[in-house]
Amino acid sequence: MMKIDLNCDLAEGAGIEAQIMPFISSANIACGFHAGDPLLMKETIQLCMNHKVAIGAHPSFPDRENFGRTNMELEPEQVYALVTEQILLLQTIAQDMGTSLHHVKPHGALYNMSAKDQALARAIASAVFDCNPGLILFGLSGSISIREAKLKGLKTAAEVFADRTYQDDGSLTPRTFGHALITDTCVAVNQAVNFAQGKPIQSAQGNPLTLNAETICLHGDGVHAVEFARQIFEGLQNQNIQIGYASMD
Repeated sequence: MMKIDLNCDLAEGAGIEAQIMPFISSANIACGFHAGDPLLMKETIQLCMNHKVAIGAHPSFPDRENFGRTNMELEPEQVYALVTEQILLLQTIAQDMGTSLHHVKPHGALYNMSAKDQALARAIASAVFDCNPGLILFGLSGSISIREAKLKGLKTAAEVFADRTYQDDGSLTPRTFGHALITDTCVAVNQAVNFAQGKPIQSAQGNPLTLNAETICLHGDGVHAVEFARQIFEGLQNQNIQIGYASMD
């Protein structure tokens, strides 16, 4: 039976954590720099424990005003420090609750910039490794983020998105474009199923695009996030695709 991980960005203030937990296998928990606070982190970790969902840190640029989605020009040393601070904060809370972190997935602009910037990707990979070399780095499929994490000795998970469109080169369509987000549930479900089955999807330019998919992201801040998650979960199950931790190199 095929198997795919479903992850969701949580603890960002949308208040949908309890509703979405039954449909995911991994959670990326905001660490306070773009959203969230220690209380929300603790509440989300407890929900993850209740539902046997893997717990991940979701570090960001220090940019609550723009939800971490605005590019910032920082030195690699600064990025290393801010990623380390966020991972250690969530890691400490998790340990105090008797559990541990499973993975790290950068958020927003930090994620997208590190997918193309070697120095940034290397700084993030080093921070993750130094915090805990057993953590898995979630990164954009086929990106520099994945490559640098592997070179550092980290396990990685190639991530794809059910609710985003792609360019021909495998990069995400920038959010400044009107067609960046997929709002049609059927389209999102079909894209998720194709990814899980290793089939091509259609790029924003209308061309076939095949990407390595080990984990599929569902955004938790979307208007229809819970319904998207439910239908994608059911759509995958209907194709005999198991939801859980995929094989990660």
